[in-house]
Amino acid sequence: MYCRMRRPPSHSPAGVPPRSSTSPHRCFGRLRAALFCGPLGIVLAPACRLRQKGLERASADCQSGSQLLGRTMAKLYFSYAAMNAGKSTLLLQAAYNYRERGMRPLLFTSALYVEDGVGLISSRIGISEPAELYSAGDDLYQSIKDLHEESKVDCVFVDEAQFLERDQVWQLARVADRLRIPVMCFGLRTDFQGKLFPGSMELLAVADVMREIRTICTCGAKATMVVRQSMDGRVLTDGDQVSIEKSVYLSLCRKHWEEAVGRWPVKGPR
Repeated sequence: MYCRMRRPPSHSPAGVPPRSSTSPHRCFGRLRAALFCGPLGIVLAPACRLRQKGLERASADCQSGSQLLGRTMAKLYFSYAAMNAGKSTLLLQAAYNYRERGMRPLLFTSALYVEDGVGLISSRIGISEPAELYSAGDDLYQSIKDLHEESKVDCVFVDEAQFLERDQVWQLARVADRLRIPVMCFGLRTDFQGKLFPGSMELLAVADVMREIRTICTCGAKATMVVRQSMDGRVLTDGDQVSIEKSVYLSLCRKHWEEAVGRWPVKGPR
């Protein structure tokens, strides 16, 4: 013979059903503890919940403190694409939006694009705007800092960012981190040989936000590569990495780029 043990009565308030040990809330809590706290998660669930609440309070305190101090976090952005994807158009449009709201954007472009001694950012659709010039060896952080002290700069735009030196990329990162001015860089990712530009390589390594601007190949697929052509349309595979004549470039997908530069079909054993 045996006796059946009765469960002690619930002490829930009148009219409130007792909480089941298998309720969805408790099951979810155990599952979350197991996922985030390892094998001992279910045992340590109460401690994990306390720690989570503490972190949430600390995060809220930090956010409120930052707001009280008036500090906002600026970022370094890198928008990259193949040739003729509309990078300069997007840059000029974004700069216009800042001006329309009474803010001051600061525009830079490579000294390779100087026209009559003036830097110019131009788009294929016919719009253009003067810009500050940067050359190899220039200290962009100091230049922007000096201009910012003269009159507040709300955002920095850099066109043809693939021509930046690696040190200059870090200078722009310091503008975001220490001057708290957002910096938006636009440029190519790879050259006509499929190799990364030094400036693009460093931006891919240290930028906070990276965005791809898409354009299309002649086949309709997304173009990610560029080929350089002679005036008679012949594809060039040798030459200097830097050439600013846009008309001799063609954007292709990876498949058709490989065929255009003679890398496919592969010759010899595969």
